[in-house]
Amino acid sequence: MFKRTLGYKCSKHFEGIKTRSYATNCIARPNRWKSVIGLEIHAQIQSKSKLFSGAEASFGAASNSCVSLFDAAIPGTLPVLNRACVEQGVRTALALGCTVSPVSMFDRKHYFYADLPAGYQITQQRAPLAKTGSLTFPVVVPGLNQKPYYKSSRILQLQLEQDSGKSLHDPYEKKSLVDLNRAGIPLMELVFEPDLETGEEAAALVKELILILSRLGSCSCRMEEGALRVDANISVHRENTPLGTRTEVKNIGSVRAVAQAVEFEIERQIKILDKGERIFNETRAWDAMGKRTIAMRDKEVVQDYRFMPEPNLPPLHVSVTSSTDGNSVDATRLMAQLPELPEATRKRLVGIHKLTTETAIILVNDVTLYTHFEFITAEAGKQRSPKMVAKFLLNEFLAVLNKNKVDLHECRIPSGHLAELVDMLDANLINLHLASLILQESLDTSHRETPTQIARRKDWLMITDLDQIESLCRRVIVQNPKIVDKYRKGKEKMLYALAGEVARAMEQKVDMAKAVTVLKKMLKE
Repeated sequence: MFKRTLGYKCSKHFEGIKTRSYATNCIARPNRWKSVIGLEIHAQIQSKSKLFSGAEASFGAASNSCVSLFDAAIPGTLPVLNRACVEQGVRTALALGCTVSPVSMFDRKHYFYADLPAGYQITQQRAPLAKTGSLTFPVVVPGLNQKPYYKSSRILQLQLEQDSGKSLHDPYEKKSLVDLNRAGIPLMELVFEPDLETGEEAAALVKELILILSRLGSCSCRMEEGALRVDANISVHRENTPLGTRTEVKNIGSVRAVAQAVEFEIERQIKILDKGERIFNETRAWDAMGKRTIAMRDKEVVQDYRFMPEPNLPPLHVSVTSSTDGNSVDATRLMAQLPELPEATRKRLVGIHKLTTETAIILVNDVTLYTHFEFITAEAGKQRSPKMVAKFLLNEFLAVLNKNKVDLHECRIPSGHLAELVDMLDANLINLHLASLILQESLDTSHRETPTQIARRKDWLMITDLDQIESLCRRVIVQNPKIVDKYRKGKEKMLYALAGEVARAMEQKVDMAKAVTVLKKMLKE
């Protein structure tokens, strides 16, 4: 295909990328191997109906229940372009900094599969909806003590196209059936230049794209439903040598699988080349169970798709300046309606709330976590410290979830309960230890009680009464004469040993700041 060969021809041009570039910052590989990765991503456009018909575009419907006459390629039926899908495509292109084409065209791409009744796919090949954008995104390497860094990948083009149906294979009956519910589903295909070097960078790009598309509302991004599918083009070569033969790993189904599939394929190719053997230009699939790529078909012979202009669709006009023409899509109006994008949110958190870049990246990269943060910091009538809220969410809240192996997206603790815990901490009604206990109880009791109700029922409120603290400290001093003697002889660290005894005696519910002050005073007597 033109777009794929062009993507690799352009890979040597890295001008304009001011972040880590392929030419200067390659991940260390054995024997100075360098890896090159380019992604092609199909995103299903969020729409009530299909791209060229009025059939419902829904997931999970009964087989062949969302099929129009056009989707089934009944002779005499004609395509009618869905305006809402075009607008979503334009909004996405603008958000990614692409140049929107004033005029784009549709083409027929011919191939013969049972789930493609017409024998061709309507797509955009010669004149896509948009070209030449760029996506800059943070890369966080999990499990390593490495600071996040930013990477950029250029976008070759963004095009509209229709999806094909789905073949259903029954190995017992030895039959294959076809479900045409997906036939005609609207897609955006985003073709990225091969500017990436590692699996983690590829996964980070997909993650950032998901955040952007979710904010735009242009795609649900539910990869488990096939709403976002990733193809990775991967090759390796030695330094100062031409690019190697690439392989394509198709239909990767999750963000983590993107990283795993790319890294596996890089290592597979390196091992083959180290043996003096040859890499074949082929299509491979990711085996999620076996954690490996497997061969599907070779690409040694270029397939002729016999592209031709789609005769039943006129040129698509997009007005790149403000227009009142009802027959064209107004890009200027759509640009003005774009929401705040993830990177702008990170900069706002750093610039206005004074969070660290690392903290801002972690918060924004998880939609659920950021939703909690926004609710707690922006609740009407409340003045809460963004730094305190972020620290509580990233440390105490996530620690309890990790301990219980509860996925953040499955946790049903309301944002209001988390906000109440922050207020209780700020008012010194509880400490971090008690906050963790209350969070644990919230998980165990299905969040029927508020944090205050739990704290009162379990007697998990801080002991702040000075008389009670003095009585407790006096008892600890009497019970630990050796520690007291060492402290009075100059070993000041023994004070913290006594403070620990106070905390244990009161199940870590005592106000330790007051307790330490009282201990110092009593030890001088």
